[in-house]
Amino acid sequence: MSYLEQFHYQITGNPQGHKLVFLHGLMGAGANWRPVAKAFDAEFNILTFDQRGHGRSFQPATGYSPRDYAQDLKLILDELGWTDIGLVGHSMGGRNALEFALHFSQRVKGLVIEDIGPEASSEAMGRIQKMIDLVPVPFASREQAREFFTNNYPNLISWSSQAQTVSRFFHSNIVEQPDGTHDWRFSRSGIRETMEAGRREDRWDALRNLKMPVLLVRGEFSTDLPRPVFDRMKQVLPQAEAVEIAGAGHWVHFDQSAAFIAALKSFFHGVFGTSL
Repeated sequence: MSYLEQFHYQITGNPQGHKLVFLHGLMGAGANWRPVAKAFDAEFNILTFDQRGHGRSFQPATGYSPRDYAQDLKLILDELGWTDIGLVGHSMGGRNALEFALHFSQRVKGLVIEDIGPEASSEAMGRIQKMIDLVPVPFASREQAREFFTNNYPNLISWSSQAQTVSRFFHSNIVEQPDGTHDWRFSRSGIRETMEAGRREDRWDALRNLKMPVLLVRGEFSTDLPRPVFDRMKQVLPQAEAVEIAGAGHWVHFDQSAAFIAALKSFFHGVFGTSL
């Protein structure tokens, strides 16, 4: 079996174009990028995939550090024969993209980090874990799951500034199991290990040592990337481009997709000299 066959993936766009890779966030999937990736089809050859423990990719019992995720991408690119790429990562994917860019810098022509900081944060981990624990899986039926996420869950997480968005996102991660019940699509233990390993230590030095062009993106109303942390990122990496997208929360590419796409097109035009 090839390494790539362990992953659910999609390659789209122009086979002759520059290579572009999108990494989804925690509990996400490659399909989350579909509306954004479509905007780059004419100029780029695009890879989206479910990272380990997510979606329909393999779910090992352990091995969910940023380095593990980065090594996956390295082996996938080796198999595809992609020597250099533009790399975009959201949230957890941004942390994994940072790790990849640090260790395989010669392969990254331009890096986009969307709404994630390099700091360690047990508070953020606790908030996400609480959201997961409030979901009473497994559900007996598809209808029971829909009822919970539509009418109950937003009230349970009313303290979140994006309760409705989180509810829809979590609901999309509930799938039918072989026994007919409906449970999480992702590896629950893998998600927890991902959060623990990703938040265990800060990565300010990793950010400081990036050599390629970098675009930092923050949503105006994001609580996952507080503005003081965003401002410090700009100070630590003064050569980076930085943009705060008005009207967006943590899921910038979902909340304000047109503005997010415009920022990426401008950035990659500078990196690759495309006609975007």
